[in-house]
Amino acid sequence: MSAAAPLTAEVLPAGLDGFIIRFALTPDPAAMVAARRFANRLEDEAPKGVTEIAPALVTVLVRFDCARTGRADRSALRARMEAMAQEVIAGPLDMPDPARRWTIPVAFGAANGPQLAQVAGAVGTSEEAAVRDICAADLRVLTIGFAPGQPYVGLLPEAWNLPRMAELNPSVPAGALVVAVRQFVLFGAESATGWQQVGRAAFRTFVPAREEPTLLQGGDAIRFAHATPAEIDTLEKGGDPMGGARLEVLR
Repeated sequence: MSAAAPLTAEVLPAGLDGFIIRFALTPDPAAMVAARRFANRLEDEAPKGVTEIAPALVTVLVRFDCARTGRADRSALRARMEAMAQEVIAGPLDMPDPARRWTIPVAFGAANGPQLAQVAGAVGTSEEAAVRDICAADLRVLTIGFAPGQPYVGLLPEAWNLPRMAELNPSVPAGALVVAVRQFVLFGAESATGWQQVGRAAFRTFVPAREEPTLLQGGDAIRFAHATPAEIDTLEKGGDPMGGARLEVLR
């Protein structure tokens, strides 16, 4: 994924104890890459006093400990982040190599993905080809947000730049895989959504009782694997919130 046009970066105050580093006002693909590369670099080189690094799609929120960070330190921190952001947008603007890869089984179409046919028609392909494209896509967790552990996963090719629906679907089930604007969301709980449901997984993105309630991390590689409805039903009935998902540690 490479930039189509030069990016800019802004370091903006966020209350008394933070900054927002913003690479775009809209979900521009190059800005998404920049935000991820900036967050990775900041996590590797976290300045003294930084207490939180929270990447979103095209921004990164950085919070610091006011008791440990005086005015001069804050000015230095801002200057360092401005310099780092400029280095990031200078390139390369390719998604950094993933440290981990998840393979998540999904049943597509019919009751499990009631809008797959509509999505395939909008993309200009058949349902079978759409499923093949989804399962072959090299995807990443772009950010975690909206609900605990909920991943935004992308990016799909430009043909999948589908608008959100004009009206909300009042309810999709836990495990619903929905798509819009070249991205997927995998819901951890029943939810309303303006995105179109194409599949269903038994994997649960957030389980409070689990030792690690949230398993997915920003930057993780994601592969969706075609499963039958019966396989997903069996995984759900088995009670394992991993839902057949497999994790590979790549580095």
